[in-house]
Amino acid sequence: MTERQLTVSLQQAAPIPLDVAFTCEPGQVLAIFGASGSGKTTILRSIAGLHHPARAQVRVGHQIWCDTDTGVCLPPHRRAVGLVFQEYALFPHLTALGNVMAASGHRPRSERRAHAEALLERVHLTSLASRRPQELSGGERQRVALARALAREPAVMLLDEPFAAVDRGVRRRLQDEVAALRRATTVPLILVTHDVDDVVRLASHVLVLERGRVLAMDSVERLTSRPDLSFLREAFGLGSVFDAVVADVDTERRLLALTFDGGRLLTPLRDSTPGTRVRVRVPAREVILASAPPDGLSLHNVLAGTVAAMHEETTTGQVVVQVAVGRLFLLAEVTRDAVQRLALAPGRPVHALIKSVSIDAHRTVDGEP
Repeated sequence: MTERQLTVSLQQAAPIPLDVAFTCEPGQVLAIFGASGSGKTTILRSIAGLHHPARAQVRVGHQIWCDTDTGVCLPPHRRAVGLVFQEYALFPHLTALGNVMAASGHRPRSERRAHAEALLERVHLTSLASRRPQELSGGERQRVALARALAREPAVMLLDEPFAAVDRGVRRRLQDEVAALRRATTVPLILVTHDVDDVVRLASHVLVLERGRVLAMDSVERLTSRPDLSFLREAFGLGSVFDAVVADVDTERRLLALTFDGGRLLTPLRDSTPGTRVRVRVPAREVILASAPPDGLSLHNVLAGTVAAMHEETTTGQVVVQVAVGRLFLLAEVTRDAVQRLALAPGRPVHALIKSVSIDAHRTVDGEP
């Protein structure tokens, strides 16, 4: 156990059944997925001390926040938690600056204003410090909520669907804000979200919750490359997520060359420089399998690999094929007929064909070269 590791174990029968146990290390972002009513928000509220399961253990490093076996249960104000709600939950009678100062009560009174101003500057809201929540846009209110959460100098950050109430453009900007904040604050961060874009841009690990139980938990790379998790298809579509590095920028051909442990990919040109680290997502439906490298195609990306595993979906009859490319695993979604025609089986050599325009690549939280 590291000094600041978050360790959580929660059990209850009602009102929502819950039986989960997990850890989150400093600097990690754990995304929690699950259907409505599966217990996602209850987990966050239990960590923060706003909900009390029948049995619970919550610990940060060696500091015990809750242990029902020994009767320890710190109240919310004694838990160093930065909590950001979907609805922002700002004080309507206070300015942006006042909201952030209100969360700085642990500091001497003489330091609170300067501390709050520095946090508003960090989220690019200095010019709006005197405005009240009703005078701010949804994205601006959410940035105030982020600054207020940071004002507590938390040991753990909890984000409950923090981007759900804003449009896609604002969501992207807020994701960038959270990514920048994560670089500056190496604490465990738990993110409840239903959007694959949040995972691709922010998460290092994923926990899949089903009816209050952990269906799967792993690094984002390993979990998204599993062929047997039908929940991922229902939640945001099957697709492998992994890290790569910009190796070359070809302005003439309008392409980026990305290298990863196992090969090289070409994607449409974006604002990047060589050495930039990026998070890549390749949708399983966009991967075509071939028994031999093809000729005469507009396709840029042909990766040689080996079939590692296969899983047939009982409801659709589609087959999800896991292909090992170096130490990376890609998923391809094909028909049962394609499996038979290509004689696909674990251990068989195969080529994965991927269109450049189907690859999503985003700068990671530590993406500067």
